Amino acid sequence: MTTTRSTDATGTASPTTAGAARLHHPATRRAFRTVKILAAAYGALSAAVLLTVTVLASTGHTVTSFLWGRSGGILASAAVVYWMTVLASRGTRWAYLRVRILSVVMPLAIVTVDMIPGVCPLWFALAQATCAVPLAAAAFLSNGPGLRAAFPKP
Repeated sequence: MTTTRSTDATGTASPTTAGAARLHHPATRRAFRTVKILAAAYGALSAAVLLTVTVLASTGHTVTSFLWGRSGGILASAAVVYWMTVLASRGTRWAYLRVRILSVVMPLAIVTVDMIPGVCPLWFALAQATCAVPLAAAAFLSNGPGLRAAFPKP
């Protein structure tokens, strides 16, 4: 069965037949729900790291601009990933493709940068790596055959 595509009022192409049917399949809905939960967990853990940095700074500990920027940036990326996951679950192909890419690239980037000697304290590297775990798990689901089938190539 081929998939035809239509354009909605916003100019977004959306699946109209086979892809749409797969998008509303219970297994696809369940997979998207799990990816949303994992993205939310990524955000919650990122917020906890930023809160830790804030508490350390307010209690007189040395906190570098790298720690502030990195923890704030990771929290912002969590919000973007969650937003794109919501859009993807509603059938937006471009958002789905970005979730697929970010869920693979972000955990690798987080761990790689934190492994550079002297960039950040060990506790911070471990906390950031912990943040990356739910997003890495989301990568397996978002790149799996179930969700890919809901977004066939045009």
